[in-house]
Amino acid sequence: MSYDWDLIERLLLRAQECADQPYKARECGEEVAEQHRLQGEPVDGSADHLKKMAGDLEGDLLANGYIQERPREHGGTGNNFELTERGTELLTLISRSFPDHLVFRQLLDEQGEAALLPESFDLLAERATRDRVNDRPER
Repeated sequence: MSYDWDLIERLLLRAQECADQPYKARECGEEVAEQHRLQGEPVDGSADHLKKMAGDLEGDLLANGYIQERPREHGGTGNNFELTERGTELLTLISRSFPDHLVFRQLLDEQGEAALLPESFDLLAERATRDRVNDRPER
């Protein structure tokens, strides 16, 4: 089993940006389906399937400590989230703006269903961070 990392990236971005507004995971599924369609890429299942998957992933991200309820002083409405430190790290490593995002996504895929479990992810993230530091050219 492999996760839809584009969808997870979109869900994390939505959590990051949803101050003072509701978090709508199902909309993220619809947006990712449309993004794939516009880029001529296959959509895993239908748009409805991606919307359901987005709702399921929201629960996984919350249960595994990637997102948390957004406090009122940060724009919380009672039905929105913010990224945790782990969520920020996941977003950084899978984001298309990160040069090695495809490599990191592949490492996560190799973990299968365990990829989003904190103990699996934290080990991979630590290794990726260490590798980035070691790969920097000396000044």
